Amino acid sequence: MFRLIKSQYKNIVAVTLILLCSACVTTTETVFTEKASPEKALDRRVELARNYVGEGDYENAKRNLKLAYEIDPNNAKVHEAFALVYQSTGEYEMAEESFKTAIRLDKSFSRARNNYAVFLYSQERYEEAEEQLEYVAGDTLYEGRPSAFVNLGLCRRKLFDDPGAEEAFVRALAMNRTNRIALLEVAEIRFDAGDYPVSGQYYDTYRTVARQQSARGLWLGIRLAREAGDRNAEGSYSLALRNMYPNSAEYQAYKRAIASD
Repeated sequence: MFRLIKSQYKNIVAVTLILLCSACVTTTETVFTEKASPEKALDRRVELARNYVGEGDYENAKRNLKLAYEIDPNNAKVHEAFALVYQSTGEYEMAEESFKTAIRLDKSFSRARNNYAVFLYSQERYEEAEEQLEYVAGDTLYEGRPSAFVNLGLCRRKLFDDPGAEEAFVRALAMNRTNRIALLEVAEIRFDAGDYPVSGQYYDTYRTVARQQSARGLWLGIRLAREAGDRNAEGSYSLALRNMYPNSAEYQAYKRAIASD
């Protein structure tokens, strides 16, 4: 891991796996009848529920899911949506049960597997999350595959498998060259390996796609600048780190590095 903050990596790295859940700003329920078209009514109820989850309106989400469940209690999408509700409300045992039910009902349901992996990651069950994500990443028809590779890389980082993590991030970047999470992670992996030129290339691309650099990004920029002897860049990044993230672990690490010079 990073030379100056190796022992702190697990505590200070703030990365979020990508949860593939619809989230609309507003949700409008239209009048429809389940009897007229049960399949369409079920899909509409699930869509509404997922949107309500995105808005934080869990009661209306549950209400629509109960109606969908009445139409088809063995529908994998219904159980996955229930899992998202339970996860959001902190009912983790019920969330896991619903995720497992969704996957049991439809083993090829990659979105459910990805979101289950996000849940497992949040519980620090990284090996189990990796197993789910390896399945999802192998689904060549899954539209969220690039995000699955990013999530897989993040899991492998937690498992201290940097070669495997880099492989996953590079696969993600082959599908989406502007993914800032993957770019920063590969830049840090290359820096840790002492490959500063390649690290700098990934970091420069990260800077162009990130609207605002994270504390981690600025800290990496500082270290790359120090390796290159670029005092101007180091000063610019350190000033930004101090002004934007004065209470961050990265800024504290920078101050320790300066004190030890």
